[in-house]
Amino acid sequence: MERNLKNVLVIAFGFLFLFTAYGALQNLQSSLNNAEGLGVVTLSVVYGALIISSMFLPPLLIKKFGCKWTIMASMCCYITFSVGNFYANWYTMISTAVILGIAGAPLWSAESTYLTISGNIHAKKTGKLEKDVINHYFGIFYLIFQSSGVWGNLISSLVFQQEPPIGEITEDQLMNCGAQDCFQINLSSNSTNRPANDLIYTLVGIFTGSGILAVLLVAIFLDPISKDSEENEKEKEEPIWSHLLATFRHLKDKRQCFLIPQTMYSGFEQGFLAGDYTKSYVTCALGIHYVGFVMICFSAINSLCSLIFGKISKYTGRMVLYALGAGIHITSIIFLLLWRPNPSSQTLFFVIAALWGVGDAVFQTQNNAIYGVLFVKNKEAAFANYRLWESLGFVIAFGYSTFLCVKIKLYILLTVLLVSMVSYGCVEYLEHRKPPETVPEKIESQIGEVVIQTNL
Repeated sequence: MERNLKNVLVIAFGFLFLFTAYGALQNLQSSLNNAEGLGVVTLSVVYGALIISSMFLPPLLIKKFGCKWTIMASMCCYITFSVGNFYANWYTMISTAVILGIAGAPLWSAESTYLTISGNIHAKKTGKLEKDVINHYFGIFYLIFQSSGVWGNLISSLVFQQEPPIGEITEDQLMNCGAQDCFQINLSSNSTNRPANDLIYTLVGIFTGSGILAVLLVAIFLDPISKDSEENEKEKEEPIWSHLLATFRHLKDKRQCFLIPQTMYSGFEQGFLAGDYTKSYVTCALGIHYVGFVMICFSAINSLCSLIFGKISKYTGRMVLYALGAGIHITSIIFLLLWRPNPSSQTLFFVIAALWGVGDAVFQTQNNAIYGVLFVKNKEAAFANYRLWESLGFVIAFGYSTFLCVKIKLYILLTVLLVSMVSYGCVEYLEHRKPPETVPEKIESQIGEVVIQTNL
C-alpha cells in the first residue's frame, strides 16, 4: 500500500475509534444530562475552551511536537471526557469538558495539516493536482470518520434498549415537541427520563475502551511527517510568540475573513443537530433510545456522501457542491419549522437526519479542502482559524440552547446559512480576480511535477 494512503487510513481509523465515543456522548448530552441544563452547558464549555485553544495552541504544538504526537496527546485528553461521564456532575463534566476543549483545536489542526501535507507530497510524486489529491484524502478520511456516528450511536441504542419503555406520550406533550419546544415549558416527557445508572456505566465503559484503542493505533502505526528541511530551518528561526500569534495574523487575509460565516455555520448546524434535534424532536417524541438509531442514519449518509463529494469535486467544482449543501439545509430548516413531530411518522425523523447528513458532508469535506487549497503556505494557522470559528458557532448554538425556543434557533440557523453563502461567493470572486502573475508560477510548478513523474 502506498505509504501516504496508509497513514491517511491510520488517522481515519484512529478518529473513528475516538469519535465513536465522543460523538455518541455529545449527541446524548442534552437528553442524558438534562437536569439544570448540565448537558448543553457542558458542550458549550467544550467549544468555549476550544476557541481559546484555537487562538494559541495549534501552530505552537504542531511546530514543537509534530502532527503525530500532537494527535496522540490530544486523543488522551478526549478520553478524560468519557471517564467524567461515569459520575456526571457539575465538577466532573465541566473540568473534563475544559480538558477536551483545549485538546480539540490541536487535534483537528494536526489532522488537517497532516492530510494536506501528505496530499501535497503525493501530488508532487505523481504529477497530479494538489487540490485533487487533498480532496481525495479528505474524502477517504471523512468516509471512515463519519461512520463513527454509526457505531457510537448503534452502541448507545443497543445499551439503552435494555431499559423498559415508558408509557406513550400524550398529545398535549407532543404539542411541545419540535419547533414549539421552549425552555419555559416543564411538562414531563420522554426528554426528562434518565436511563438507569448501570446502563450508563456500561455505555461509558465501552466508549472509554474505544478511546484507548484510538491512542494505541496512532502511537504504533502512524508515521511522523516532516516538511521540507529548508522550511523547517526557517521556522526554527521564528520566536515562540510568532507561532502563538499566527492564528490572528492569518486574519489579514481577506479570504479567511470571508470564510468566517461559512465556518461558523458548520458549528451552528452541528450544534443544532446534537443539542436540539436529538432532544426536541427525537427524544421528545420517540424516546432517548431512538436517538442512536436516528443518528446512525445521519452518520451513514454523511459518511457515504463524504467519499462521493471528495471524488466528484474535481469534476463539479466546489461551488456546485456548496450550492447543493445549502439548498438541502434550507429546505430541511423550513420543514423543521412547519413539522409537528409524532411517533406515528417515524420515517420522517430518519429522512430529516439523512438530508442533514448530505448537507453536512458537503460542508465538512469542502470546508477542509478549501482551507487546505487556499492557504497552503499557512496550513497550521488556517486550520486553527477553522477550528476557532467553527467552535464559536458551537458555543453560540449550545449557549442559547437553554433559553431560546427551537423555532427561534431555526430562524437563526437559516440566517447564518444565507449570510455564509454570500460571503463564500466573495471568496470565489477574490480567487477569480487573482493577479495574472501567479499563472507562470503555476506553469512552472506543473512542469516540475511532470519532470518528477518522468524521473519516477
